[in-house]
Amino acid sequence: MRYYSSTNSTVSEVINPRLLDLSVVVPIYNEAESLPSLVEAIASAVKETQLSYEIICVDDGSTDGSTDILTEIARQRNDVKGVILRRNYGQTPAMAAGFESAMGKIIITLDGDLQNDPADIPVLLAKLEEGYDLVSGWRKKRQDAALTRLLPSKIANWLIGRVTGVKLHDYGCSLKAYRSELVADMNLYGELHRFLPALAYIEGARISEIPVRHHARRFGKSKYGLGRTIRVIMDLFTIFFMKKFLTRPMHVFGLGGFISFALGSAIGIYLTLIKFVFQQNIGDRPLLILAVLLVLTGVQLFCFGLVTELLMRTYHESQRRPIYRVRNIVGKDNSLNIEH
Repeated sequence: MRYYSSTNSTVSEVINPRLLDLSVVVPIYNEAESLPSLVEAIASAVKETQLSYEIICVDDGSTDGSTDILTEIARQRNDVKGVILRRNYGQTPAMAAGFESAMGKIIITLDGDLQNDPADIPVLLAKLEEGYDLVSGWRKKRQDAALTRLLPSKIANWLIGRVTGVKLHDYGCSLKAYRSELVADMNLYGELHRFLPALAYIEGARISEIPVRHHARRFGKSKYGLGRTIRVIMDLFTIFFMKKFLTRPMHVFGLGGFISFALGSAIGIYLTLIKFVFQQNIGDRPLLILAVLLVLTGVQLFCFGLVTELLMRTYHESQRRPIYRVRNIVGKDNSLNIEH
């Protein structure tokens, strides 16, 4: 990416520090048996593209000897970089560490258990070159247990698609291709790695999905279970809020506060009429408690909206993070031209 400025008739150029064409990021957790074969398969697939590349394996606190194997592979191969985390943080932090270390203009992610096929990497790259910012894999013929993996996955994909507006067949597929400038704009927390397409959509990315191969697990056992469901649902609420109200939180809290305050006030006016016009006792009426509760809730929501507005302004302004994303600027008379 190059930036051209016409200030004082001089030209200044800032060159993208990305030095390689491709970075392959692989989170590793207790994959000692599959690791050597995985690295060879990735290298073989990428070499066919004739691109400069690196393979970044992020060891997420493995306890089965994966760390030693990764260290030895990294010493023997110039195309492998090992990122060793201090403990097991989870797949999202591991992917974030890989993104931070990546030097490629394009980043590919995949699992370390050999269920994703590295031979699909050239297919993802070809689709990305059609003008997309993110290409997600779709495990159309998935080789997993129907009850514990396939059914929950189908439900989750439908729910995530409905909430985020990004309808993909397979959110859980780790095999994805990204442009590096896209992941640079995204901060990952919790279990947000599975919501990367939704986060990319918030940033204005062009997204596509293609079928990829999926193999039965050859070594070890799956690290995923139904226990992750609650965490995924909580993160889904986070994504929904970010998509709808990241730059305007007052619109949701203020609206709720206004509705609550208005209802409480209306009930209060009604009870006042009952008390002073019709001379009826209202001290033992549940409506009185409801009116007070609604008014107090409305005031609290409104104040919470103001506080959240201040937090969002601090978030954007402290990082100099704009509330918009420019894809490019065209025209001969523009003082700034952005090229991808």
